[in-house]
Amino acid sequence: MISIVFAPIGDLWDRVFGTQPAPDRWLVAVTAALALVAVIPRPLWRLSRNTITIAHEGGHGLIALVTGRRLDGIRLHSDTSGLTVSRGRPTGLGMILTAAAGYTAPPLLGLGGAWLLAAHHITLLLWLATALLIAMLVMIRNAYGVLTVVLTGAAFLLVSWLTSAAVQSAFAYTAVWFLLLGGVRPAFELQSKRRQGGAGDSDADQLARLTHVPPALWLFLFHAVSLCSLIGGGRWLLGL
Repeated sequence: MISIVFAPIGDLWDRVFGTQPAPDRWLVAVTAALALVAVIPRPLWRLSRNTITIAHEGGHGLIALVTGRRLDGIRLHSDTSGLTVSRGRPTGLGMILTAAAGYTAPPLLGLGGAWLLAAHHITLLLWLATALLIAMLVMIRNAYGVLTVVLTGAAFLLVSWLTSAAVQSAFAYTAVWFLLLGGVRPAFELQSKRRQGGAGDSDADQLARLTHVPPALWLFLFHAVSLCSLIGGGRWLLGL
């Protein structure tokens, strides 16, 4: 009886934490191309950017909790903007790290995902992504936000449970490429808006008020993190 009960648990453990075969190099290149198509054309980007917003606001929320702030809620909007509200000291390291986490979260998540894929933990990546989305869902405070997080989480869950190893691999690589490539564009968009006199209350401007460091330097940090993550993560994914 004990062996019957614990055998499925052991199988599940092996399935999640075990390793899976690496895909062929051509498939890695195809998934990179697919991710690039989702990032560059403006019509597709307006839709796919919702996923980057989930990662962006999730980064704010996670670091707020890690630094001891109280997370009141997260809102995701149909124009791909978002808002994370936390309580605590209005200044200090915790607030600075929370504000800096938004633009850096998508590329850093992509870098972490690339590391997992390089170690052949494809299923583990899919399950971790699902778990993070479920945890984030608890803090969503508007209907559109619930819809986007549920749909994204359902995609990861269904792929991890119902599809073949080849499909899981292609999906995971595409998702990670998308975080790496899609994590680069928002900083450039923010830079463009600021040049035109917009986005006066952006993360870079909030960080400037908190630290007395010019917004341009914070923009440089966002660019550096995203581009370095893309280079490092890309090398891992391509096995270089």
